[in-house]
Formats: sequence, C-alpha cells, structure tokens
Amino acid sequence: MTSAHLTIDPHFVVGPINRRLFGSFVEHLGRCVYDGIYEPGHPEADKDGFRDDVAALVRELGVTTVRYPGGNFVSDYRWEDGVGPVDQRPRRLDLAWHSTETNEVGLDEFARWLRKVDGELMYAVNLGTRGIEHALDVLEYANHRGGTELSERRIANGSREPHDIRVWCLGNEMDGPWQVGHGTPREYGRLAVKTARAMRQYDPTLELVVCGSSGAGMPLFGKWERIVLEETYDEVDFISCHAYYEPVGGDLESFLASAVDMDRFIDSVVATADHVKAARRSDKTINISFDEWNVWYQSRYAEVDRITDIDDWPVAPRILEDTYSVLDAVVFGNLLISLVRHADRVTAASLAQLVNVIAPIMTEPGGGAWRQTTFFPFATMSRLARGTTLELKLECPTYPTERYGEVPMVDAVATHDPESGDTAVFLVNRSMTDTIEIGIDTSLLGDVSVEWIQTLHDDDIHAANTLADPERVGLKPNDSARVLENEVRVSLPPVSWTALTLR
Repeated sequence: MTSAHLTIDPHFVVGPINRRLFGSFVEHLGRCVYDGIYEPGHPEADKDGFRDDVAALVRELGVTTVRYPGGNFVSDYRWEDGVGPVDQRPRRLDLAWHSTETNEVGLDEFARWLRKVDGELMYAVNLGTRGIEHALDVLEYANHRGGTELSERRIANGSREPHDIRVWCLGNEMDGPWQVGHGTPREYGRLAVKTARAMRQYDPTLELVVCGSSGAGMPLFGKWERIVLEETYDEVDFISCHAYYEPVGGDLESFLASAVDMDRFIDSVVATADHVKAARRSDKTINISFDEWNVWYQSRYAEVDRITDIDDWPVAPRILEDTYSVLDAVVFGNLLISLVRHADRVTAASLAQLVNVIAPIMTEPGGGAWRQTTFFPFATMSRLARGTTLELKLECPTYPTERYGEVPMVDAVATHDPESGDTAVFLVNRSMTDTIEIGIDTSLLGDVSVEWIQTLHDDDIHAANTLADPERVGLKPNDSARVLENEVRVSLPPVSWTALTLR
C-alpha cells in the first residue's frame, strides 16, 4: 500500500478562520432564485413564497455570507425594480443570461430570507451601466435607519429595520468582455475608487471588495490587479478572485489536481497586492474575497445551454444545472482545502452558486429538494473547520499531470480550535488507482482519540445524486482509523475526500 506522512503542530498557525470563508452566491440566473429558493404555491413554501425545505438544506450546508444579486446579472440591474409592491414591478430583459427578470424577488425579500437561514448579505452594486449614484442610493435604502426618502421607502415596503449590509462588491468581473460596461483596468479602478470614497462618506466602516481578474487565464491577469489596486488601495479591503474548474479533454489526473492551480492563483494575487502595498509604503494589507469558485462544466454551457434567439427571453430557464459526481466532489473538497489553507489572506469566499445553478442543492418545481455530492464536503468543513488553520508538514508520493506538472498524491489541511481543543483534519487522495495509508503524527497534540471520521468515495467515481436517486452518494464512516502511540493511521481510498476530528 502506498504511504504518506503528516505532522501536525498546533503552535504553527497560518491564521484565524473567518466564518465568511463558508459563504455562497445567489444570482438572478437560471433557476437559482425562481423555482430554487423561491416558489410560491409549492407545498413547502412559506407565506413569502420561499421554500422551507430549501431553507433547511441551506442551514444544514452551513452557509454564512451570501453574495447577491450577481454576478454578471448585476452589471445592467436596476435595484429599484426589485422593491415596492410586487404587482407593480417591471419585467426587464437580463442581457447577461438572455432571460426575462420578473423582479418578484428583490433586496428586501432576499434580506428577509437570509435572516431565516442565518446568513449575512454581501451586496454587489452595478458599475456596468450605472455608478456612484446607484451605489449611494441602494446603500441609503438598505442601511439608513429612517427620515430620508429612500430609507422611508424601505420602511414603507415592510423592512422597518435597516438591512445593515457590511460587505459591498464594487461591480463584477469588469475585466471580462462579456460584462456589460467592461472597460480597462484604469477606467474601472478610477470608477471604483470614486464609488468607494462616496460610500465611505456615508459609513467609513463598510468593507469593500474591488474586482480582480475574472480568472487566472485572463490576458491582463496580474496587470489588472496591479493597476486596479494602484487606483483603489487606500479605499478598499478586499480584491476578488474567481475560478472554475472542469476536466479538459478527459484529463482526469489534472482535474484532480485543480487545487494546485487555485493555490498558485491565490499566491499570485497576494504577491501583486503586497507589491502595491510596498510601492505605496502602506501599513494596510489587502485580503482576498474568493467570491466565485466551483466545479463548473463551462463547455456544456457554451455548447448546449446558451440562449441566443433574439425572440427567446425565458423566465428562469434551466441553464447551468450541472449534475455533480463523486469525482467532482473530491475536486470540490480539495478546492475548499486550498481556501482554508490560505486563511491568513483569504478571509471571505463565495461558492457559486447555492441552488440549482452549478449548486450543491437541487430542486424540482412542485417536488423535492436534494443534496448534490458537493454538498457534503462543504457542510462538513463549515461545521468542523474552527479556530485557526495550521501549517502542516506533508510527505507523500507525487504523480505527473499534463497541466500542472508533478503534484502530490495527497493534499491536506488541519484546523485547531483552542476553545474545544479539537483538531480537524481534511484529506484528499488524488490517485486514480492507489489506496494510500497516511500516518498522522499527533505527538504535539498530546493523547488524542478519533472522535469522528467519514469519507466520500465510491467505486464508481461518476456516481451522482439525482431526482430519481437523491441519496445514491454520501459520506460514509471510515473504519480504517487506528490510534497508535503518537500517531493516527488512516486509509484513503482512490479518488476520495476524508474528514476526521481528533479530540
């Protein structure tokens, strides 16, 4: 059996784990909102039209911050369309996803729903077709207590207390030519800093996210970050990262190593931000909001889902509804490991998206809701990853990949909760063929017991949960764990994701 070795030392801390790492993303896209979280007339719908069964799954998932209302959608969105009497709200064309937006759900409804699922709202403003005035208006509407036209309008619309949104995204993917209002980094940076300064005149304690590149493969990646931060550094708190992964040309070995690319992406953006910090002789550190990430079969959207007919603008079309396999969930869980490993600089993240659209939760109109395979790593890490991320020493075999060169067969992260004394360990076996026995050196933790251990694995790596078979895949107890003197040994089956708690 192939072997690996991991050393855990609770004294070597990377950084505290911000609960915003376990955020998600709800965009007015496909069936994420309509027929997803919101379906009036459904047997499980509450008085506001939101599905209680979906809300229960969102709470089980452990989602914290939720980014809203986009995404590409936000770049030609008029926030005023989504407030006030629902029967008076206009229907609009959504240019981003070639759909019709009914505006039945807007800021007030979504904020109320978030309170129901114990979530925090991260709001994105339109810097595509609009700008400073739009941002100030929605900020005043959402956060001002009362006594002005906009705040009184919110109160009249049924939200007496302010929504008190703390985190604001200054646009979305403004480097992308697909984005309404796309421009150069200098143009965007100057608009973003003007908007940020204006918003801080209302409330200097707001947390602001400036757009980084929409992917590490973009032509201006690195240069975009540098120029945008040169313009905005003093006025923002985060720069965003976005990344999606899928197998390319059947290359599953590289796909399983996707987190290697995420690690490099994060390190590159951190280096660029710190370069700007040094050049400015600043004491301020810019952190990362990784506010879009997932496994997404984008090639399928390009070939099958994309709507282009000038006369066809459907409401809530079935697009981007990827069905996730065990293989996908293992890669997904490894991406989460990467995010937690960088807890010192990645202090917010948003899984894109939450329901139906490349999502861990799926629904059927009038029917049930179920967990996709990706649900399980997210829910488990949100529950167990507490306290601080630890710096690990991992020794394991490597294997060759076409895209990333030689990569480790095993990846891991560990977190330590000083309050409970518990240490959580998350492990991935990327090998397609080999079971790997890993020895975890616990001598610096003292006497430990394995309190809980489960593994996501299946002999069929393409197995998935579907409407017809919603419980085909799930976490299963891993009976291989053995506590020896100063060591815990665990067997990791091929293409698997494992979580354990040491107490």
